[in-house]
Amino acid sequence: MRISRIAAVLALSALLAAAGCTKHVAGTAQRHPDQPPLTVSEDGYGVVAGFADAPVRIEIFTEPQCTHCADLQADFGDQIAYYIGVGQLEVTYRPLIFLDQEADGHSARVSNALFLATEGGATGTQFQRFVEELWANQDPGGSGPSDDEMADMARSAGMPDAVVQRVAGGGSAVNIVEMDESNFGYLFDIDPLATGTPTVYDLAADERIDIYDNDWLDKLIQS
Repeated sequence: MRISRIAAVLALSALLAAAGCTKHVAGTAQRHPDQPPLTVSEDGYGVVAGFADAPVRIEIFTEPQCTHCADLQADFGDQIAYYIGVGQLEVTYRPLIFLDQEADGHSARVSNALFLATEGGATGTQFQRFVEELWANQDPGGSGPSDDEMADMARSAGMPDAVVQRVAGGGSAVNIVEMDESNFGYLFDIDPLATGTPTVYDLAADERIDIYDNDWLDKLIQS
């Protein structure tokens, strides 16, 4: 069961590494109350975009260098952003870094930027746009985007200046190793035979979604 598994993770590991950045931003940005929120998941290793009372709640397991994950964003990113914005969908992004060849590699740095973006007043819709920008600018096998390039993507996604500066600073926002281990454990529980990305998981139905059905998202919303 998901509840017992999360409880075990909470008991055995730290939730979240201390966040940091290299630039001080005066004041605290505030999200408009009518906009979908952006938070860190209860276990500390996912980024949640959307209202908690949304009728459809999914998790997306994704790897920053996975080309199929980029295809998912290219094909469905706009729809995901729309449904988050109108309150019909809550998405928890769970990054993995199995395609990195070294510590602090491409996937680790992009994953960390996702968590950096959770502080500074960004909305869930803006975060989804940020995800689309990041996965549209992949560099599989390469060093990946720089902190400044990711900050430019955050700005292009409409994120507040406070978020853009946090991403540009590149400070640590999550324990990447623990994040990867935890999220892979969730993914393995969902399907121990096919633990690849992208995997989309329906939290209400407790099942993996067939994302190769071109209408999967519309059907999920309408169900």
